[in-house]
Amino acid sequence: MSKKTIIILVTLLVLIIDQASKIYIKTHFYLGESVDVFGLSWFKLTFVENPGMAYGLHFGGLWGKYALILLRIVLAIGMVVLFKKWLKEGASNYLIIPMAMIFAGAIGNVFDGIFYGIIFDSGTFYDAASERWIDYGGVSKLTQIGHGYSDLMKGCVVDMLHFPLVDTTWPDWVPVLGGNRIEFFKYIFNVADSSITIGALFLYIFRKKAFPNGLDF
Repeated sequence: MSKKTIIILVTLLVLIIDQASKIYIKTHFYLGESVDVFGLSWFKLTFVENPGMAYGLHFGGLWGKYALILLRIVLAIGMVVLFKKWLKEGASNYLIIPMAMIFAGAIGNVFDGIFYGIIFDSGTFYDAASERWIDYGGVSKLTQIGHGYSDLMKGCVVDMLHFPLVDTTWPDWVPVLGGNRIEFFKYIFNVADSSITIGALFLYIFRKKAFPNGLDF
């Protein structure tokens, strides 16, 4: 199998799983709804939407969102250029596969931000008057393109993977923190985020094989 084919297959596999899981959650869950997976309290599907970065982080209101989408698009284009360079140089799979995972993850979240506002009938939307993002009720449905709840590039990223490995309350006798809730890992993310994180981790673990001659961009 050629390295180009590997890049395409890895990218498509991640994108299909990512978008299928997001569409299922958005069309079957209420915003904020959470269910245990296999009855496990530390593995949940918890539906949240966010207008920004991975793991629910965001900044700068609507303009921050636009800037982030454009940055992701530029980075994706840059990665395509790098893929062409690495293929010509005969780069190993230790570089190609993790980078394809990162590439697919970036595209997955870009797709949400660009298109979800125009293909779903409801979703978290930006209110210009209050300059904040507004939640919604009910369960979303796919709708005719252009008849969604918002405009192009105003959609939100769907997150659902939640692993609260520790979810308890500090004992009252603990100074300052007593009585406060402690949750680890509290961040809620998606398949695209996972793909980026795992790809980056693989690159770090196998960095000597991925970059035998050092970093060369």
